[in-house]
Amino acid sequence: MAEKNKHTADPRLAIGRRAGAVGIGANILLFGAKMLAGTLSGSVSITADAMNNLSDASSSIVTLLGFKLAEKPADEDHPYGHARYEYLSALAVAAMILFIGFELAKTSVVKIITPEATEFTWLTAGILLFSIGVKLWLSFYNRRLGKKIASDALLAAAADSRNDVIATGVVLISGVVEYLTGWKVDAWMGLGVALFILYSGIGMARSTISPLLGEAATPELRNQLLDKIQSEPKVLGYHDLMVHDYGPGRRFASVHVEMDRREDPLLCHEIIDDLERECLQSHGVQLVIHYDPVVTDDPELDRLREVVRQALAQIDGGLSFHDFRMVAGGGHTNLIFDVALPHSLAGQEKRIKAELDSRLNQDSPTTYYTVVTFDLESFNK
Repeated sequence: MAEKNKHTADPRLAIGRRAGAVGIGANILLFGAKMLAGTLSGSVSITADAMNNLSDASSSIVTLLGFKLAEKPADEDHPYGHARYEYLSALAVAAMILFIGFELAKTSVVKIITPEATEFTWLTAGILLFSIGVKLWLSFYNRRLGKKIASDALLAAAADSRNDVIATGVVLISGVVEYLTGWKVDAWMGLGVALFILYSGIGMARSTISPLLGEAATPELRNQLLDKIQSEPKVLGYHDLMVHDYGPGRRFASVHVEMDRREDPLLCHEIIDDLERECLQSHGVQLVIHYDPVVTDDPELDRLREVVRQALAQIDGGLSFHDFRMVAGGGHTNLIFDVALPHSLAGQEKRIKAELDSRLNQDSPTTYYTVVTFDLESFNK
């Protein structure tokens, strides 16, 4: 119930809905005005710009729907919530933009092959100037709200409105040039607007697909979490930090922290609880910390740890290790640890282990068996 109330009261949802409604109204108004101007003048570039506004109105509708679906609370089938609907709505918007850009490009090519005269009037110029003013305001409006609630969807809408100012400016210039010189540049300008729409759609699709696939946490967020963890004096080290993004405001993370085995376990868990609570309050990340007790008072273990460190450094300077343990047996000693593997060395685990075993047992009176688990370096930076 508390989780549900938290989402219901989240101001970002109300702001997202308001911004979506404003975007729908403004773009439908501009679409109607530009279609009128394009029909009266016979200008394909103005018609293309009008269709761009129609796509923006559709984008606002899908964004509005995305915010509505994203506010659904977590349930039994979706324990991490539904916030990724916002990413899916942005991907749908990108698909619509690409379709409209492709259709407008086809129309412009036909007009280039069979050019037609256009009739540019100062009424048309006034409509385009009005459109530029509205889009400038809409860009600043969405940018301000996007920064306020940290919404990629609204920041993308702000950038799209800014791009529309450029596109409409190009259309206005083409009309003035044709009016003053008689050069038939309208169809070429229409093609330019269409290509610009396609470029914007591809960029939006790329930026949306990345978080859906599961992109890495930003260096800024990683550093904030690690600075908080390392600020605790009793934390000796960390590894296996993993951050999962389930949509705006729905980030989860896990990490292993190392503490001296001689510390009171109850005290260690109290420290961990405090760190988890502070990360949630300060950074909005629901962090789960696993406690790893480490041995710090065994000279032989320290010696072998240094031997392994040097052996890995000789194999490749990018290799590191953690969770080091030693188990002595009859005639041999087992060394158990994890190795952080750079992506450039993926697939070379067998070679690295064989070379490591060879270096450890070279000129050694004791036989060492290694039990190595390889982890991706991206989880251990």
